[in-house]
Amino acid sequence: MFGIGMPELIIIMVIALIVIGPQTLPDLAKSLGKGLAEFKKATDDFKSSIDTETRSAEEKEHLAKRAEGKALAEAERLKEAEELRARVEGTERPATEVKLTAADVELASADVKLATADVKLATAHAEPEKKPA
Repeated sequence: MFGIGMPELIIIMVIALIVIGPQTLPDLAKSLGKGLAEFKKATDDFKSSIDTETRSAEEKEHLAKRAEGKALAEAERLKEAEELRARVEGTERPATEVKLTAADVELASADVKLATADVKLATAHAEPEKKPA
């Protein structure tokens, strides 16, 4: 640990005992231990919040891609239906690009918003409630 061996550690402890004194050394060690424990707890909380935010962002991206794929699949389905209708009617029309209507885009946008709300709700339930200190 930091290149400090046992002899160096003993010398540091003896100097600390002489400088601080035998009465206050246990209190100082206790305070130092509590401080390190609080620092470790704060670090762990920070790491978990970063992980949660990263996971949430990844889920939002995944849901957006899923909604986009769903809209493209719907457009493909409409295109195939148009081609099938043209074949059944006996009029061979060239396959045209099926355009999404504004309602389709709004519906896909609403799906993304609902999925985002679901992620936020799931994240809120997953995070433990923090008690006021």
